[in-house]
Amino acid sequence: MYSKKDADVDQIGQDVTLDADMNDREKQIYQGGMEKFNRLGWKRLTIVLIVEAVALGSLSIPQTFATLGMVAGVICCVGLGLIAVYTSYIIGQVKVKFPHISNYPEAGRQMFGRWGYEILYLMLCLELLLSAGSHCLTGTIAFTNITDSNVCAVVFGVVSAIILLIFAIPPSFSEMAILGYIDFASVILAIGITIIGTGVEATNSTGGLAAVNWSAWPKEGITFADAFIALSNIIFAYSFALCQFSFMDEMHTPTDFPKSIWALGLAEILIYTLTGALCYAFVGQDVQSPALLSAGSLLSRVAFGVALPVIFISGSINTVVLGRLIHGRIFENSNIRFVNTKMGWTTWLVVVTVLTILEFVVAEVIPFFDDLLSIISSLFVSGFTFYFPAIMWFMFIRQGSMFSSQNIFLTVVNGIIFAIGIIVLVAGTYASVVDIINSYADGTVGGVFSCTSS
Repeated sequence: MYSKKDADVDQIGQDVTLDADMNDREKQIYQGGMEKFNRLGWKRLTIVLIVEAVALGSLSIPQTFATLGMVAGVICCVGLGLIAVYTSYIIGQVKVKFPHISNYPEAGRQMFGRWGYEILYLMLCLELLLSAGSHCLTGTIAFTNITDSNVCAVVFGVVSAIILLIFAIPPSFSEMAILGYIDFASVILAIGITIIGTGVEATNSTGGLAAVNWSAWPKEGITFADAFIALSNIIFAYSFALCQFSFMDEMHTPTDFPKSIWALGLAEILIYTLTGALCYAFVGQDVQSPALLSAGSLLSRVAFGVALPVIFISGSINTVVLGRLIHGRIFENSNIRFVNTKMGWTTWLVVVTVLTILEFVVAEVIPFFDDLLSIISSLFVSGFTFYFPAIMWFMFIRQGSMFSSQNIFLTVVNGIIFAIGIIVLVAGTYASVVDIINSYADGTVGGVFSCTSS
C-alpha cells in the first residue's frame, strides 16, 4: 500500500535532488510554485468541482425529461448521479494510493503504460476543448437572446471567446475557487428565475397547471437516437470526474476528498432532478434546451443575464485544466511550468489564447447545443466517469479475488458500470451522429459560422 507518508518521503527526496541542481533564484521560484499549487482544501475542492460540474448540464436536463418522461427522467438523474459519486470515490482512492498521479492521463499510464497515457491525454484534451467550446456556444445563444438584435451570431461568438479567455488567465485552481461562489450563485439564481417564471406562467394560463402537456412516460414516437441523446445529456451533467485528479493534485490534505465528492454529488442530484422535473411539469413537451429559453421573452433574457457568470466561469475552468495539461507537458522539467516568472506567464497566455481560438471554432463548427453535449458524453465522459474508474477498481482498489465474499458485490457493481460506459460509448456516439445528420438534412440548425445561433 502506497501511503501518504511514502509520498511525502518521495517528495522530499525529489526536492533534494532538484535543489542540488538549482541556484538560489531557481529554488525560490520552485518553492513559490509548489506553494502556489498546494492550497486547496476540501471546501475549495467542492467549489471548484461545482464550477466544473454544475453548469451547462443543468440547462439541458428539462428537455431530457421531455424526451424520457417524468418517471425515467427522475430515475436516470438519481441513479446516474449516485454512480458518478461512486466512480469519483474510486478516483479519489486511486489518487490517495498513488499520489504521483497528477491528472487523468497519468492514471492511464498507471493502468496501461505509455500508450495509456497518450490515449487518455488525447481524450481528455478533446473533451475539455469540446466542453469549453459548448460554453462559447452557450454564450453566443445567451447574448443573442439578451440583446434580441439582428447582430450576426458570430460576433457574439467572438465576444464569448474573449470573455472565456479573460477568466482563464488565473492558472491555479485555488484562485479559480474564489470565482466559484459567484458561479454557483449565478446558476442557482438563473434556474430559480426559470422555474418560478415558467411556474407562474403555467398557473395563469388557460386550464392552469393541469393543462400542461407533460407525461410520466417517454414521448410518443421516441427514436433510439432521441433516447440516447437525452441519456447522454444527463451523463454530461455528471462529468466532474474527469478533472478530479487535477483538482486533488492541489489539495493539501487529499484524504479529505470524500467530503467534497458527497457534497457535490448530492447537490447535483438535487439540483438536476428538481430543475428537470419542475421545468418539464411547468412547460411540458415544448421545453427548450438550454432550459432558460423556456422562461418567456422577458424572463428568458433576465435569466440569461444572471447566468452569464456560470456560462463563462465554468467554461474557463475547462480551458485552465486543458492549459495546465499542455503547458505542464511542454515545460515538464522547467520552472516555467509554475507560471510565476515572466516567461511562465508569457507562455501560459499564449497557450490559453490558442486554446480559446480553437474553442471558438468548435462552437461555430458544431452549432447545436444538445448534440454537442451528447458527442462529448458518448466519446469521452463514458470513459472518464464509467469504464475507466471501473477498470481502476479491478486493478488498484480490489484486494483479493474478485469472487471472494467481500468483493463479489463490488465486482458485480463495477462490472455493470463498465458495461454502461461501453454501451454509452458505442450507442451514444451512433445516436449523436445520426441526429446531427438528420438536423442538417432537415435544416433545423444553422450552418458553419452561421449568423443564426442554434
